[in-house]
Amino acid sequence: MKKKAFLRGLIGFPLGIAIGHVISVLGSLLWANGTFEPCVPSLIASVGNEINAVILQTLLCGVIGASFAASSVVWELENLSILKQTGFYFLINAVFMLPTAYFLNWMEHSLTGFLVYLGIFTLNFAVLWLIQYFVWKHILKKMNAKLHSLSNNEEPS
Repeated sequence: MKKKAFLRGLIGFPLGIAIGHVISVLGSLLWANGTFEPCVPSLIASVGNEINAVILQTLLCGVIGASFAASSVVWELENLSILKQTGFYFLINAVFMLPTAYFLNWMEHSLTGFLVYLGIFTLNFAVLWLIQYFVWKHILKKMNAKLHSLSNNEEPS
């Protein structure tokens, strides 16, 4: 399990970097008035220059990607209920996401800013979880129907 988590983390690191870059491009399209802003201006100011900010954000986006990928092994722990799997997955990734968001100035540095960001993270997590839940429920329903038709010597549809 540890080896699987490590290998997934290695794959997740560059994926996190790629997703972070796409978010930077989309953010620039929405808010930067025709320029590319790879980082929030307050991060650039806090680390001294744009290249340091981009390097820091790139590395931490990789860490977030590795976190989500490595912690996905939680879904394979059959001795845990779906509620416990979800709780562990959420907590593991919140532990990585929230400090990263703080250090990269993605959130306001106040209790209100933290709570707003936590709320957005939780809402995004819940929406994506629900989408995946219903997609997998549909896939399993189709698989069960095929198995049922095969067990009754019927032609699969």
